[in-house]
Amino acid sequence: MYRDSAEKLLTDYPRPSLAVDTAVLTVTGGALCVALVQNRDGWRLPGTFVHERETLADAVLRSLRDKAHIEGLRPRQLHVFDAPGRDTRGWVISVAHLVVVPAASVAHVQMRPVTEAHGLVFDHDKIVELAARTLRAQYRVAPDPESLLGPQFTLLDLLRLHSAIAGEPLGKDTFRRHMRSHLLETDAYQQGLVGKPAKLFRHA
Repeated sequence: MYRDSAEKLLTDYPRPSLAVDTAVLTVTGGALCVALVQNRDGWRLPGTFVHERETLADAVLRSLRDKAHIEGLRPRQLHVFDAPGRDTRGWVISVAHLVVVPAASVAHVQMRPVTEAHGLVFDHDKIVELAARTLRAQYRVAPDPESLLGPQFTLLDLLRLHSAIAGEPLGKDTFRRHMRSHLLETDAYQQGLVGKPAKLFRHA
């Protein structure tokens, strides 16, 4: 049986509980929003304790399915939240994850603008803040890196999406100059709108 340099067994050390919590972000109603669920502790991110012999990824997918009725996602690890007093239930380390999805994928869960996601249980406010900062950093340097608009889009749709994620209106001309080098024009136009049809673009 393994003993370390202090002649102690692994079971001699106190162990924290391990949890996963996931910030599911989307843009709806012109705002960057996060999925929330409610239990007896209050409003929170979808999450769960990791079961014995379960991977973090499997625990995340299980929690999203069981707590938020969301399936088919590919979460990525965001950060480890390990402050000893972060959870009122005991010593719990949370491996936070991030998912970014189109609004239609989260139609059956409560969505709240990230700017209003305050007063959540434990330290979930901090997880939401970090998730939003991470996504905003992505969208500052590339056009719709999470493909929320699909394969083709107008420059106006792209501007509106980036403004929603940034949480503020972005300058139209500056935005176009910054993004055009990352885009290719297609031969297609957006139909069904009043006025001149808008040119459709795709990622370069």
